[in-house]
Amino acid sequence: MSDLRPRAAAARAAQRQLGSAAPEARSLALRRLAELLKQNSQAILEANAQDVQAAREAGIEQPLLDRLGLSAAKLDTLRGGLATLAEQVDPLGRRLRATELDDGLALEQVTSPLGLLLIIFESRPDAVIQIGGLALRSGNAVLLKGGSEASRSNRILVDLLRRALRESDLPEDAVQGVQGRAAVAELLAFDDLIDLVIPRGSGALVKSIQQSTRIAVLGHAEGICHLYLADDAEPAMAARLAVDGKCDYPAACNATETLLVHAGFLPALAGVAEALQGRGVTLRGDERAVSALGCEPATEADWNTEYGDLVLSVHVVDSDREAIDFIHAHGSGHTDAICTASTERGEAFLRQVDSASVFHNASTRFADGYRYGLGAEVGISTGRIHARGPVGVDGLLTTRWLLRGSGQGAADYGPGKRDFTWRGL
Repeated sequence: MSDLRPRAAAARAAQRQLGSAAPEARSLALRRLAELLKQNSQAILEANAQDVQAAREAGIEQPLLDRLGLSAAKLDTLRGGLATLAEQVDPLGRRLRATELDDGLALEQVTSPLGLLLIIFESRPDAVIQIGGLALRSGNAVLLKGGSEASRSNRILVDLLRRALRESDLPEDAVQGVQGRAAVAELLAFDDLIDLVIPRGSGALVKSIQQSTRIAVLGHAEGICHLYLADDAEPAMAARLAVDGKCDYPAACNATETLLVHAGFLPALAGVAEALQGRGVTLRGDERAVSALGCEPATEADWNTEYGDLVLSVHVVDSDREAIDFIHAHGSGHTDAICTASTERGEAFLRQVDSASVFHNASTRFADGYRYGLGAEVGISTGRIHARGPVGVDGLLTTRWLLRGSGQGAADYGPGKRDFTWRGL
């Protein structure tokens, strides 16, 4: 018989302790985790190297292989994120509203943890620390189900999370690692224990999870991100943003997948293409792009594809409106950007593009919880309910209502009885 249900129940019980612990204790755990990452960096990198080697021998696809690798620089970034979280004002118990219902009867609405989270992610072991850190800061418990390709990396990182909790006098069962595909189906049936599922991975993974559970799911569709080069875009800036958006980390969900080009920018497009091709990017264009660049012709499927690799589709438009309509027709609502010298056009783009993140003169790669100053992210949401865009601490909170009275009963109020004052405090 599986031990998953008792483990989930233990995590829920641990969450209530973690969520009610002193803020200083959770900050201490975050700092301790950062120290443990530094002290155990060699062991972490060795475990990860074994995962990468095994994945390469198994013929894993390159985008997943890119996400799998850890480095000393990545560990430093993770430690920096933990330090940011540790220094944040505690998010729990923050008063959002306070109302006097009557003399001696005061109501307030305060922030509270969501509860027990099930995180399902592919390939990226750094997600263990990002998610674990956010859980510690926000008082949530987590069940971490990583991919088998990162099993060694995930195991050591989960152990360090649990150790940081234990050494800070907090319940280590608030963080638990889960392995095996069969575990997912079983966990998704625990709607009485688990409060939210967050899948991090492909759009296919997210859709599969959504169709398999009654638990609320927070996730994103494919990361089909656009960079639109307006006719007045400065050519050097256009090239820089295109190269960064595509080449900085092609496997990331915030990498640029389609370059939209105003027809008026076509005379300068060759310079952008040269910069991209110099970095090994394969271009696939519509008829006008092929005519201007001599690149591969694109198919209709290219406009709806998250490549996760050094491939970029190029589509030419005749107006800002056409570019925005194209984004809404083919994008995933993740991140879209415009390169233009006009503040007015940039602001119009920011207002009119209906995506979780929209940028003016900045790379799509900025769509990231760490870069936003959130410390880390548990994922990126392209939905419209609860949270949208990179989800940090605030996206892992809900609210509670606290009422302090002096013996009042509901029957004391009504016609001919006492009146509510409803005075803001």
